[in-house]
Amino acid sequence: MRLFLQIVTSLVVIGYPLAVYFGLHYLPGGTIALLLCAVLLLRLMLQKQKLKALRLPIFIGIGLTAGSFFAREHDLLLFYPVVINLTMLGLFSYSLLRGPSMIEQLARLKEPDLPQTAVSYLNKVTLIWCGLFVFNASVAFYTALYTDLATWTLYNGLIAYLLIGLLLALEWLYRTLWLKKT
Repeated sequence: MRLFLQIVTSLVVIGYPLAVYFGLHYLPGGTIALLLCAVLLLRLMLQKQKLKALRLPIFIGIGLTAGSFFAREHDLLLFYPVVINLTMLGLFSYSLLRGPSMIEQLARLKEPDLPQTAVSYLNKVTLIWCGLFVFNASVAFYTALYTDLATWTLYNGLIAYLLIGLLLALEWLYRTLWLKKT
């Protein structure tokens, strides 16, 4: 049951922009804020101790959704993608300062004995990810403040994910096609 709830809450968090969009259009006022708050509370309860750094965005998400419900103002719901991107920026940036970089940690799961040249490359890739999180957070903030709900949903629920996928694909292509030649 725990695994099922973890999967469901993960899907809801990933689909947060779509949930907000459809919830605001098809559910009675405040219902989506209350439902998302409940999902985030459940997610917090299910979270493992190892992932303490990821509690902050959940706490902020709970605050935003609860605040939205009590204030009867849906605009607060629109800032959660900003929080997520800033959290990821913080985690990736901190890993660059403290070491090993986030991307190096992930690479070491597959290949524990990385050469120093790989470590330098992985630090650069982590820095590129930081740039993407800055860009995504900025656009998410802009769409929350200055655009309509459809535009906000399009960017935060589709375009941001496409950019993440594009960066993953480009980095993989570069690594497999270019770096293998050298």
